[in-house]
Amino acid sequence: MNLLDSIDSPEALRELSIGQLYSLCGEIREFLIENVAKTGGHLAANLGAVELTVALHRVYDTSRDRLVFDVGHQCYVHKLLTGRREAFHTLRKLDGVSGFPKPLESVHDASIAGHASNAVSVALGLARSRTLQGADIDIVALVGDGALTGGLAFEGLADAGASGEPMVVVLNDNGMSIDKSVGGVSNMLARLRVRPAYFRFKRWYRRSIGKIPPLYRLTHAIKEWFKRHLLPDNQFAELGFEYLGTVDGHDIAALEAVLLWARELNRPVVVHALTQKGRGYSFAEQQPEAFHAVGAFDAETGLQPEEKRSFSDEFGAALVELAERDPKITAITAAMCAGTGLTDFAERFPERFFDAGITEGHCVAMAAGMATRGLLPVFAVYSTFLQRGYDMLIHDVALSKRHVVFAVDRAGLVGADGETHQGSFDVSYLRSVPYMAVFAPSSFLELREQLVAALYRIDGPVAVRYPRSGEGAYTGSMGLAPAVRLREGSDLTLLTYGILINEAIAAAQELERSGVSAEIIKLNLINPLDFDSILASVAKTGVLLAFEDACETSGIGEAVLAECVRRGISLRAVSTLNLGNGVVRQGTVEQLKALYGLDAYSLTAQALKLLERAGER
Repeated sequence: MNLLDSIDSPEALRELSIGQLYSLCGEIREFLIENVAKTGGHLAANLGAVELTVALHRVYDTSRDRLVFDVGHQCYVHKLLTGRREAFHTLRKLDGVSGFPKPLESVHDASIAGHASNAVSVALGLARSRTLQGADIDIVALVGDGALTGGLAFEGLADAGASGEPMVVVLNDNGMSIDKSVGGVSNMLARLRVRPAYFRFKRWYRRSIGKIPPLYRLTHAIKEWFKRHLLPDNQFAELGFEYLGTVDGHDIAALEAVLLWARELNRPVVVHALTQKGRGYSFAEQQPEAFHAVGAFDAETGLQPEEKRSFSDEFGAALVELAERDPKITAITAAMCAGTGLTDFAERFPERFFDAGITEGHCVAMAAGMATRGLLPVFAVYSTFLQRGYDMLIHDVALSKRHVVFAVDRAGLVGADGETHQGSFDVSYLRSVPYMAVFAPSSFLELREQLVAALYRIDGPVAVRYPRSGEGAYTGSMGLAPAVRLREGSDLTLLTYGILINEAIAAAQELERSGVSAEIIKLNLINPLDFDSILASVAKTGVLLAFEDACETSGIGEAVLAECVRRGISLRAVSTLNLGNGVVRQGTVEQLKALYGLDAYSLTAQALKLLERAGER
């Protein structure tokens, strides 16, 4: 890897010939496959963006020009070319290189980019700031992996096109998001892809006829008339952008030419580049969905270790079984069919399965409409992605008490994806939604029972919150009571819910060896809270240790302490453990639990400190 080893900054790229650049791209692909096979990460999207990223760095200086990614998981090549190659073995590890753009990590990273569809808006803000401040920099948004299916992208495009601000939106069009792209936007892009000859003619026309201004004005008016009346619609042009496309996203010379032209136009421009997701690695080319985000795998064979059964798998199987008996059940996803366990449902009930693309707010509102007509819509969505639909949760669902079920996947600590993907905030924002019931199963059996209860025993909005992982040592069920005493004790109360019940059990067993009798109160329903059951235990022991894998604000610890004050219950000692402000860095889930004191060892130590404070040890 002689060429790649010599690239410590983007400036070095500009000294290479075209032949050397293609050799470099081959080395980059080898490097990515070898390293991601060890660390895990987003492979297929980055393999498809190699030449495009190289071309961008040949044209723009990202130490001063601003390159905004959308979505950010296609940034690995950018990181390799901007001084982070030597540290790449730490990708997604604790205190290592982030899998997403991160301004605190490098001056070359313009903004955090973990979610989709926001880049055009961010880029327009940067462009307007540049103009107001009189700065001489270029602004580029690199939009890919289905981000254009999100409504926010079109809000940004509408404003940017009308603004006249010089900026370039590069559409990295691989026909995919995480699963295959769907919907009208995907269809529109498919029509645009068949017109590369029009792009070549347009470039020739501007460069030749443009030298004769009177003739250019006349022919331009005629061309615009024909374009409006005879050519297929181009929504980008209608929004005010100069549209340059399509261009082969693996042809470096063509990419450089069109990017230089886009910069010269000095106005809003869309560059439409066609790329192949997974390019250069046969296994990823054949199965781009399977190699979108991977754990460690065998680079030679492409084989990935079989993952143990997860809550997502169990949810998908349970929903199929219920849907077989009830034709009113529908399933909704926002471009995350496989990730949320809905693949079997989509195959078994295609007429009742709806993938709307990266459109969480739309999915929430659509589910409300379905519920209005008596259907039983289930929206399966990651915790961090449901954040986008908060207004619709209140306006469209809660205010009318619509019976929509939210299967909130990836709740709590997620791990290596870091700050943008940890499910830290769903407890806080779901508990703030009027009439919202929130279940928190601790096992697969409880997930099944609580899903049935959510569908048939509760009116109004209801969420079932579960983690990315599989179940732990606790595999049973304590029924559907909102709060249950899982273990009798007299010295202190351990209060928690969900998958952390396993840590509570392990801590209680360790405390017993130290002569401490710990009572465990397990919450099945975290909104509304069964304060009577909780406070009966707290009043008995007088010592409370409440802990949860959620941010502190509006968590159960805060709510229980407030209720103690209202009822005049005094405690001898109390501690609440949680994820603080919710901004949780990357690392393994076990590492992060230890950092936040949520593992059994830390809980045991904290419980002993509480008892010392209470004067009992």
